[in-house]
Amino acid sequence: MARTARSRRRRFPVCSVVLLTLCMAARVSAATGSGPVTAPYGSWSSPLTAEALAAAQVSFDNLRNANRRLYWTETVPNAGGIPSLFSMTGDAEAARVTPEGVDVRTRVHEYGGAPYVVAGDVVYYSQSADQRLYALKEDGGPVPLTPVGYRYADCTPTPAKAAVSGLVCVREDHTDAAQVRNALVRVALPGGGSGEVLYGDSDFVAYPRFSRDGRRLAFITWNHPHMPWDAAELKVAKFDGQHLGTATTIAGGAAEAVLDPQWAADNTLYFVSDRSGYWNLYAHSAAGVRAVWPRAAEFAKPLLMLGQANYALLGENRAVARFGEQGLDRLAVIDLKHGGGRVLNLPYVEYSQLTRLDARHVAAIAGSATGPQSIVRIDAVSGSVTSLRVAGHALLAPASVSRATPIDFPSVNGRVAHAFYYAPINAEFQGPKGSLPPLLTLVHGGPTWQASPAYASRVQFWTSRGFAVVDVNYGGSSGFGRGYREELNGNWGIIDVEDVIAAASFLGRAGRVDPARTAISGGSAGGYTVLAALSTSDVFRAGADYFGISDMTALARDTHKFESHYIDTLIGPLPQAQATYDSRSPLNHLDGFKVPLIVFQGADDPVVPPNQSGRIVEAVRARRTPVAYLIYDGEGHGFRNPKNVIRSLQAELSFYGQVFGFTPADKLPALAIENFTSKQ
Repeated sequence: MARTARSRRRRFPVCSVVLLTLCMAARVSAATGSGPVTAPYGSWSSPLTAEALAAAQVSFDNLRNANRRLYWTETVPNAGGIPSLFSMTGDAEAARVTPEGVDVRTRVHEYGGAPYVVAGDVVYYSQSADQRLYALKEDGGPVPLTPVGYRYADCTPTPAKAAVSGLVCVREDHTDAAQVRNALVRVALPGGGSGEVLYGDSDFVAYPRFSRDGRRLAFITWNHPHMPWDAAELKVAKFDGQHLGTATTIAGGAAEAVLDPQWAADNTLYFVSDRSGYWNLYAHSAAGVRAVWPRAAEFAKPLLMLGQANYALLGENRAVARFGEQGLDRLAVIDLKHGGGRVLNLPYVEYSQLTRLDARHVAAIAGSATGPQSIVRIDAVSGSVTSLRVAGHALLAPASVSRATPIDFPSVNGRVAHAFYYAPINAEFQGPKGSLPPLLTLVHGGPTWQASPAYASRVQFWTSRGFAVVDVNYGGSSGFGRGYREELNGNWGIIDVEDVIAAASFLGRAGRVDPARTAISGGSAGGYTVLAALSTSDVFRAGADYFGISDMTALARDTHKFESHYIDTLIGPLPQAQATYDSRSPLNHLDGFKVPLIVFQGADDPVVPPNQSGRIVEAVRARRTPVAYLIYDGEGHGFRNPKNVIRSLQAELSFYGQVFGFTPADKLPALAIENFTSKQ
């Protein structure tokens, strides 16, 4: 939100002589300018191989400015896909901060986020292997600060005038596995320790943020059965330098989700709230709460990972904020006093982790429609932008990059749903006249998340081979206001399935794709939608399930604390809704599985345990339904090891080639699909 039994392996040809000839002809035609080669959709040769994609799979997160240096976490493919901490000053080259091989990641809420903080000349970071906080000085090695059994995230230093120097952190106590506890704690410096509890009166906490004068602490709380995007409160408590006073609720409640509090120099407290139906920016002062720049747009995303930073306060009553409209991000310079906003004209479609550099500049992680993610510096006065670091190299020529096209399409009961459509594009190839491309329907995870129009090499992997792709923002997705987000409440397994079917059907009717060659692929909650769609409809002819959910009751029993009541809202509470859980579980609709299915799973997944994949594979295998199963030791919720990323992409491509009857141009390892013959 395992490992298979050994089976006989059949070998399949990976490239025919005809196709090899076509591939060679394509290269010649590109060199001579004779035009694209005609070849079956799906069989096109692409420089974006699985190996190239995995090697270039760099991503940025957790961008922060401290001591006039930028810090961020960056995945390193050749180190096993783990995130390391990097920094840079000005336009200088980036340098690794943490020792090579150290995985800078926290597992608070399992999804993590905000795994480090800089205080003075020391970096404090969470190490994935043991979840302890480590202190790292520039001239020394890492020193453990906290004991085993606890997890820490979203830390902030205590004010300089505090009676006891320390870090205030979100702590998740796992010393009793049956009773995981979350709290705000103060970890003393320099000695460390497990931390003294400052606030522990709610199920969850986030965003500890001190006022500029150090006398007050703002933070976010929420309780089961709610998720932070359903109902969360902004609290403020006095801080005497060592302890917190009684916390007062400033905003939020049962029908309002708040996040991202930030204090201005005059001690005005800014925050994001969806009380209007959209996440907008608000200000709290002695005069009360006011909306800063009301707009039917989303100034935040669901708090799935800690440390989300959606705006930066520049001073002089100005801020730079990201906002999304119809799934597309923009940046605006906002007049905090008078409420006006000036939208910047920038060449990006997605922004995250905004951080102030000085009174004129901010830095952000920016996503382009045509190339890899970048860390950028933005001049809020001139609107100019400077790219500071790019996540890898562009593996496709501009003419071979498929851009996202937003589409709205009709769904069930008069509803309108949203998606991004990507046409098959490769400058060296074209499909045969009169033929249509196969369609790959992508389903995002969450399920309260959203598809993005930013360049994604995983999308381009398919479009550059001749697939059309549609990335669906089904009802329940974020990015379109609280009302759209709440469409999934009580309807998980219905609305999402209706909308992915409607997207594929819409494109088929429009003559953009071949209705006889439609596939669906998704991970986690998206994997659940894949299984639910395959088991209850006949629109899709193949499916790829990445660590998806097959048994809702088992998920509610086995999953981690953060999401242990998530399904209460999406389906209903147990035991009252047991019949609904049964009816929504793909494992109980085995008669519906008639088309080939491929399943991928991490053996160490704590979010969607491996038994979810293992049971559905065993069940469809017993019914002689075509199935392939790949499970990876050492992988959790999502695959980080490049060799597993490569194997998954190659296997999925081989799978579609066998099912849809085309021969991929790539040299692929043999993939055995049990119970499958080419006549199916």
